[in-house]
Amino acid sequence: MNTLTICLIICALTIIGFIWGKWSMATVSMCSFMLFIITGCVTAETALSNFGNTNGIMLMSMFVVAAGFRRTQFVNVVANSVNRLARGNMTTIMAAYILITIVLSQFIQSPVVVFGIMSPMMASTCANMNVSPSKVMYPLGVAAIATCSAFPVGSGATVFAELNAYLESVGYTTYQVSLTDPMKARLPMVIVYAVYCIFFAMKFAPEHPLVEITEAKTGGRQQEALKPFQERCGYIIFIAVTICLILQPQINSTLAAATGSGMATWQICMVGAILMVMTGVLTPKEATNAMPVWMYLLLVGSLTMGNALQATGAGTVIGDALANMVGGLGNRYLVGLVFFFVPFLLTQFMQNRTVMQVFIPIAALACQSMGANPVGIVILVQAACLSAFMTPMATPAVPQYMAAGGYNLASTLKQSIIPCVLFCIVSVLWTMTVFPM
Repeated sequence: MNTLTICLIICALTIIGFIWGKWSMATVSMCSFMLFIITGCVTAETALSNFGNTNGIMLMSMFVVAAGFRRTQFVNVVANSVNRLARGNMTTIMAAYILITIVLSQFIQSPVVVFGIMSPMMASTCANMNVSPSKVMYPLGVAAIATCSAFPVGSGATVFAELNAYLESVGYTTYQVSLTDPMKARLPMVIVYAVYCIFFAMKFAPEHPLVEITEAKTGGRQQEALKPFQERCGYIIFIAVTICLILQPQINSTLAAATGSGMATWQICMVGAILMVMTGVLTPKEATNAMPVWMYLLLVGSLTMGNALQATGAGTVIGDALANMVGGLGNRYLVGLVFFFVPFLLTQFMQNRTVMQVFIPIAALACQSMGANPVGIVILVQAACLSAFMTPMATPAVPQYMAAGGYNLASTLKQSIIPCVLFCIVSVLWTMTVFPM
């Protein structure tokens, strides 16, 4: 039995383990982690390096920053202000939070960070209105994940250049992606995401958390008000971290000119987490308790699964078969459907960058062999890879919103069925109409 077959079997067993629910997701994740190493699907060095992955460091740091922010009265002030403006209407409140999340997602390329900024305020609003977090954290998380870099501002301004680089890498430069093309293709999907998250997602969410919600365990201090200095530090640090993340390109340009280097996203988040402790907003114990170990282990296992799928060539095998198949379809909408659905499905188990690196060149080569315009297809592949919100292996933001909303895997999958079908149909029909092959 070759490593490709073994890898696929382990992946299937891992998914079954998550759905079965007999063991915790962290336990299942670590079992698959060891199986991938023992069977030679991935090297021990590669697997162990995932414990130092910057996404994991960023995720844990944002939990600490968010925990410090929750300790301040600023969260309650913002939540009360939103409630007053919305006059207690939950739909209006959701509209405010979802729209702010979409805006932040254009300037901050990490859904983990965007959700980390918005979830404390949403949690406070839920507490004030006596609404379960399980009703709202899924749509908030989906909005942060699926609308990232959809507009040509902030991080989204470089998307067209990245797609053109893929086309150049395969020598197909007859067509070029313009600055606004990704926005033209993804705008209807963003609108559908917003409408669904605001008006419909809560109806399909569980009434109460199905697992314990992960929050900082503050011991006896939970009801104590912070001292004035600590109170100011809490929201100043949080706001400073947010501003630094939004203005990261400009800050890095200035730092590069002065020192020759800039600051990565995980470094900004970690500095904020350290300052929350150093200023006394959180005690060291509270900061430690704010970091869910199970989520970190789940992330490490998910990254290792992605490494194994890449190392064994599973993605390439699927991609080659896909390219051979679409040549005989003839119908542009069917071609678009295949190139959206397959990457979308794979991105639930592999990191989106890995899937894009495999499928965008394959899509370009398939279009080249047909003499077709690849612009719509490559944008569709990218949109599919950025819309991974169904499983905890898809992106670190998924276990993040699962923890905040108290979801298990079964409830996450259940909530994802309708939006996945809806978004697939909208994306394919619109993109293949506006960018015909």
